[in-house]
Amino acid sequence: MLAVRARALFDGVGPGLTERPTVLIENGRIAAVRPGGVPLIGTEVLDLGAATLLPGFIDTHTHLAFDASDDVIGRLTDADDTTLLDRIRSAARAALSAGVTTVRDLGDRGYLTLRLRAETARDPAAGPHVIASGPPLTTARGHCWFLGGQAEGVDGVRAAVRERAERGADLVKVMVTGGDLTPGSDPYSVQYGRDELRAVVDEAHRHGLPVTAHAHAVTGIREAVATGFDTIEHCFFLTETGVDFDRQIIEEMAHRGTTASLTLGALPGGPPPPAHIARRIPSLVTGLATLRASGVRLSLGSDSGIFPVKAHGSYPYGITALADFGFTPAEALRAATSTAALVCGLGDRKGRIAAGYDADLVAVGGDPVADVRAVRDVVAVIRGGVRVG
Repeated sequence: MLAVRARALFDGVGPGLTERPTVLIENGRIAAVRPGGVPLIGTEVLDLGAATLLPGFIDTHTHLAFDASDDVIGRLTDADDTTLLDRIRSAARAALSAGVTTVRDLGDRGYLTLRLRAETARDPAAGPHVIASGPPLTTARGHCWFLGGQAEGVDGVRAAVRERAERGADLVKVMVTGGDLTPGSDPYSVQYGRDELRAVVDEAHRHGLPVTAHAHAVTGIREAVATGFDTIEHCFFLTETGVDFDRQIIEEMAHRGTTASLTLGALPGGPPPPAHIARRIPSLVTGLATLRASGVRLSLGSDSGIFPVKAHGSYPYGITALADFGFTPAEALRAATSTAALVCGLGDRKGRIAAGYDADLVAVGGDPVADVRAVRDVVAVIRGGVRVG
């Protein structure tokens, strides 16, 4: 048994901190949480001093196969599977060192992240717990077509979903709209018709798999919500000229229990956002407040790997970005822990520091409830009861 001590603890759900906690860990699980408790004689003690303990961060949207270079597509398409898998492993270790103990990977090539999933299950130090979609479904030459997930027509998308189920994927990802990363792709246009989208959802749910939609634009969000997708990635309600947080769609999301997996945050020092993005920020702040007030579940993903400022390991900057967009520190921390665990289908075992939950912990300097920027100062990482950083 291992006893972990710290100055304070955020349990993943409460508004405040528990002072002077002792977390008892046995066989990779949390056995007990004792405020001010004294461990049993003979128990190994890890004293983290003035640090604050939090549940391990959960990244609900990452791309471990992308290397965050200036030529993401070229680097991926030029790499053989051995090289690409090595990069995926490196990306996973970078995420783990930043306190991310679970990732939901939403787009790889050749199902390589499923191989990583097996490796990190055996060895917690190899990387986070992995939830993997495999190649995302997209149209011919559609967004991220180079990952190999092209499928069209009702029969075609059903067959693609069955392939993912047979391969052992944890969920199905669909590029409902185009995206900026892919030349020739339009992020404001819907790639699939309603019959195809309904077929994806029906087939995925028939196999017990959740299904998530790539959709920055309100056009795609509307179609994904109407056809029963479980989660909307990005979900910024963009239009070609601005932002339109359509209240009817938001009310339907709240009614259906559709989650918005927000992808915020970037490393400092990068170029400023383009003018057409910068002028949308005030409307995005207002719109995200509307989502919160309407009761829509909100989680946090990094979209790491797609640009240099979205390097693997940058997840804590997404937590602080949530605060910049109007979330309280506690709301931001929940989006990165307990709520993110629910989105990943792991709400009964991850995202909280409580008895019976996986012993996935991150320790940060300072008090992140008072100043959320403390999450950038990671001083220790524990995954599956093993200190890995």
